[in-house]
Amino acid sequence: MPQLILLHAPAVYDFRKYPLLFGPIADGVPSTPLFEMYPIGFFSILEYLEQHGIGVRIINLAVRMLGSDRFDAEKMIRGLNPKAFGIDLHWLVHAQGSLEVAKLCKQYHPRIPVIFGGLSATYFHEELIRYPVVDFIIRGDSTEEPLLQLMHAIIHHAHATLSTVPNLVWKDTSGEVHVNPFTHVPTELNECSNNYVPVFKSALKYHDVQSLSPWKGWASHEWLDYPISPVITCRGCIHNCSFCGGSRNALAGYCNRKRPAFRDPQLIAGDIIHIARYTRAPIFIIGDLRQPGEAYATTVLEGLKRAKIKNHLVFELFDAAPKEYFERMADSVEHFNFELSPDSHDERIRAVEGKRYTNAEIEQNIEWALDSGCNRFDLFFMIGLPFQTCESVMETVEWCGYLMKRFGTRVVPFILPYSPFLDPGCPMYKDPEKYGYTIVFKTFEEYRTALLSPSWKYALSYETNWMTRDRIVECTYQAGLRLNKLKLECGLIDDTAFKNTEERITRAAELTARVDEIRTIDDEMVQRERLLELKPMFDTLLNAVINEKMQMSWPAAKRNLRFLPLIKAAIVESMGIQR
Repeated sequence: MPQLILLHAPAVYDFRKYPLLFGPIADGVPSTPLFEMYPIGFFSILEYLEQHGIGVRIINLAVRMLGSDRFDAEKMIRGLNPKAFGIDLHWLVHAQGSLEVAKLCKQYHPRIPVIFGGLSATYFHEELIRYPVVDFIIRGDSTEEPLLQLMHAIIHHAHATLSTVPNLVWKDTSGEVHVNPFTHVPTELNECSNNYVPVFKSALKYHDVQSLSPWKGWASHEWLDYPISPVITCRGCIHNCSFCGGSRNALAGYCNRKRPAFRDPQLIAGDIIHIARYTRAPIFIIGDLRQPGEAYATTVLEGLKRAKIKNHLVFELFDAAPKEYFERMADSVEHFNFELSPDSHDERIRAVEGKRYTNAEIEQNIEWALDSGCNRFDLFFMIGLPFQTCESVMETVEWCGYLMKRFGTRVVPFILPYSPFLDPGCPMYKDPEKYGYTIVFKTFEEYRTALLSPSWKYALSYETNWMTRDRIVECTYQAGLRLNKLKLECGLIDDTAFKNTEERITRAAELTARVDEIRTIDDEMVQRERLLELKPMFDTLLNAVINEKMQMSWPAAKRNLRFLPLIKAAIVESMGIQR
């Protein structure tokens, strides 16, 4: 029996019964709007605690609930008996689901402590700890060591030591809240490998591979054939993007992180090589390798060159790179891909965000990458930025069309709304007037309640001086339709995919208008009845609206995946058994 069980909740625990039009809020990530992909911090927590003798199990309730209507999360929680439950509140979109899962833990196990962690839990710790179902909060982006100390205190009933656990927020037996000093902010990440391999071993030990699955598309046999693995290079960032809660100034403000912590480059190469021994699926390297300097990136690539990795590797660019970087990449890695987030075609808007590279530099980077043999270059754009009108958004879409026509089908652009919430702690959140924003929700409870709004329009946490919430929603659908048409014209998608996406966007726009009409009804009971009638149609849009998820799949080698025999054996053993 594990001593710590990490539970990942869906964004809205009650999604099966509530009529919710989530819209395209998750169209830029592989998961659904329930954000069933648990934080990568689960990997390092599990590995670190297991190394120190604490058994850890991950249960992704969100993906289990999405995978089968018959799965009973409440029944599963009732049957668990760890020393403590850990619930992530990393992304604020889990404000409702995480608390509902905590309530279930306390309902069936009132004496087992519930521990919260994550960036949003850190930012809202003063309010979050006041909920009766929350016993502990560990602040910061590096909770492994404080959590280990807390688990020792829980297991050995050493309550007197709670005051010595760094970063801990806790309540004593009288209900008084204590906030321990925020002193644990590690400057390096060399103790944990931050990848799936230790997690796979845990899943096999507890005969529950299904609960390991990171998102809905992987909850079936497809995940076994495509176990894409992340490798994280750092915590923190050297950049200060105004919209990002993980930016330099944001993390300095509420996570006490004054500078990024980087994993040694030799270890990054080793992580990638280790994963490649088990699978030929793509490996995603999180964080621009050039952040600590060109020497860091060179060391990683030299290690990969010696290993002759066959997997497709995906690299992030946080700004424009020199030509030599792409040439070095081609010399070191057989199959490589890139992604970059320019956010807008308008360089003025990009500069306000804190991104100061030009369109000419973007085009030059794409050209250098493709000439060097890059398999695919993804570009991400956003709706809801400072100085951005809908006309500007549509100009961005047209620039996407230009890039696809110039560079061909290896360039894949996406556009999505900045939703549902402005990142707490980011510069635009802290000083909204400076950037032309009006923030609708302020307290954690307001965010929790907003997630139950019947339409994503009413969950949006902001408006700008240039676009209201209504206009942001309308513009999102308009941009999605146009980009879909351009992808068809440029050969990125076929006629079937084009028609499917167009139909989804049209349906979403119509349902948004119907929700607006229903909300004008004075009788709340009638409102709910009308919304419930629409729920089956809402649910057809759960996977995606404006961006087809299949377009987000990276290329993969055609060779056998060596994870399969072990995982299939575990599934056969646990098939039909609900734990």
